[in-house]
Amino acid sequence: MASEAPPFWWEKPDWRSFVLSPFSAIYAAVAGRRLHRAPRKKIPVPVLCVGNFTVGGTGKTPIAIALAGQARQMGFSPGILSRGHGGGFSGPHIVDVNRDSAKHVGDEPLLLAAHAPVAVSVNRVAGAQLLLEGQGCDFLIMDDGFQSAHLHIDYALMVVDAHFGLGNGRVIPGGPLRAKVVDQLVYSHALLRMGKGAGADSVVRQVARAGKPVFDAWVRPYDAENFSGRRFLAFSGIGHPEKFFNTLAETGAKVVTTQSFPDHHFYAEDELNELLRQAKAGQLELITTAKDAVRLRHGAAAPEFLEKLKVLEIETVFDQPNVTARIIRETVESWKRRRLIK
Repeated sequence: MASEAPPFWWEKPDWRSFVLSPFSAIYAAVAGRRLHRAPRKKIPVPVLCVGNFTVGGTGKTPIAIALAGQARQMGFSPGILSRGHGGGFSGPHIVDVNRDSAKHVGDEPLLLAAHAPVAVSVNRVAGAQLLLEGQGCDFLIMDDGFQSAHLHIDYALMVVDAHFGLGNGRVIPGGPLRAKVVDQLVYSHALLRMGKGAGADSVVRQVARAGKPVFDAWVRPYDAENFSGRRFLAFSGIGHPEKFFNTLAETGAKVVTTQSFPDHHFYAEDELNELLRQAKAGQLELITTAKDAVRLRHGAAAPEFLEKLKVLEIETVFDQPNVTARIIRETVESWKRRRLIK
């Protein structure tokens, strides 16, 4: 994940990416071969993948939530497929928000499960079957999993962060790319640029030259006015925590102190006590992300800590109001064309 990745991945290429280039070439060759040659299982319902070209946080979770909501408005019963980062289940499992913990299923699946049935499974095909047979889903949204190439995808929406873009443009381990962009573009249907910045301009041009649509979106906090003028100690363990800090500051809040932790971090009791101590010393309020809050509710956080904690809830806003409907509609049209080809 981005916070656990070497910082040089997100900077201009230097000697480190050069030294690692032979290993990047091997990784790229294997990843490209998988994308082009791996057998993709076809299932009898439309499959929409929300993926990204790189490792690290690009904001896929709120996008998947928005798309699930749109699918439901259009008369579908959507289900969501997730690998479940850090989850403890060996086989496919339907997330139960009342019984499961973040340690068992991952933090993102718990957030997603509040909006649609979620199957956590390393084996995407097995997870899909569980959603179809056990939950009656007739439209599947795959949160990540684009590069695994196990499941046939009817529509692949690739998400890129407008500020970080593709990092140094190198493939793992010399950079954050999961495969060469040219290999990934073959199976992509559209690009969604999240946020503001020029970091994604190069990939936007590549996608446009390939004749594929580019959409824009950003995140907006709920009840932003409630945070204006208040003084916070903001902490987070997500892919790019600075995005959270900036979003909070944009509400008019005074972000006095920030603390960053690794992505998907499970907080220890001593870490939470230290956060409380710092907040009290500086007369600050504690605030974090919804994803962190999920882990805290199922981790070491005492009820007293949770009572004092504020959570910045966000939603995805698209530059055009009909974008999500268009994506759902084109996914269904692609699925219908696929059914005609035996």
